[in-house]
Amino acid sequence: MKSTSAAERAQFAAIALLVAEEAGALVSAGFRSRPVAELKGKSDLVTQFDRASEDMLVARLSSLAPGIPVVGEERGESSSNASNRAGLIWYVDPLDGTTNFVHGHPFWSIAVGLMDGDEPIAGAVVAPALGLRWSGWVGDPVSAVGRPGRPGEARRNGQRCGVSATAKIEDALLATGFPPVRTHAPTNNFHSFMSVKHVAQAVRRCGSAAIDLCMVADGTYDGYWERKLHIWDVAAGSALVLAARGRITALDGSAPNYHVGHIVASNGLIHDALVEAVNA
Repeated sequence: MKSTSAAERAQFAAIALLVAEEAGALVSAGFRSRPVAELKGKSDLVTQFDRASEDMLVARLSSLAPGIPVVGEERGESSSNASNRAGLIWYVDPLDGTTNFVHGHPFWSIAVGLMDGDEPIAGAVVAPALGLRWSGWVGDPVSAVGRPGRPGEARRNGQRCGVSATAKIEDALLATGFPPVRTHAPTNNFHSFMSVKHVAQAVRRCGSAAIDLCMVADGTYDGYWERKLHIWDVAAGSALVLAARGRITALDGSAPNYHVGHIVASNGLIHDALVEAVNA
């Protein structure tokens, strides 16, 4: 089903981690310096570090994986034509959690994800201020004769990780977020937040979708949902969730459209209950 082998996806994950680490070092130089921030939109900030990080990511990925388009948040388009979304495309968020970064809050990250068409297949997320980095790649599907392919792999700080074993939503620690423009329901996510709060053990809102997805992959969170995300917010973290044997759907439980950006991710065990609560 995928045009790349497991070995190739593992190599792409290594490349993603390398360049995310490099961009993380660059951005870390401005952390807690109260950098000048510009408004891209209501409550949506950008700094010189976002732009410098993206420039580095595009240059390094173009060098290490030539021929694969790179789509970034700040440029908003690829370094070559990726409009049809076919084949391999890198999606990078040069600084996920810019508002946190500007205020000196440690929950921000660099996210580098690779998609094959509409499927996340490899990625890495580095959170320098937290001392955390995740990388992984999605395994082979079951073959036509029913044989399992090579399983994927997810790692946190170099150690293998996987989704949690929490089986009941009332025992679950969940995460979510809210879009920069929060004037209209249901896209502001307020109603779903209150609905899930009524049934879950706890819900956290930390401000980096990439970190939230990675914390589902490593078992910290049992599930996560959010609305109005961009593809660069979710490509890397979604690859990690799938690599860690998690489950991702659209908000209604149907197949996800990562380019639309309304997703539910979980350990799989609480998934249906979380979908129900989000839509209650």
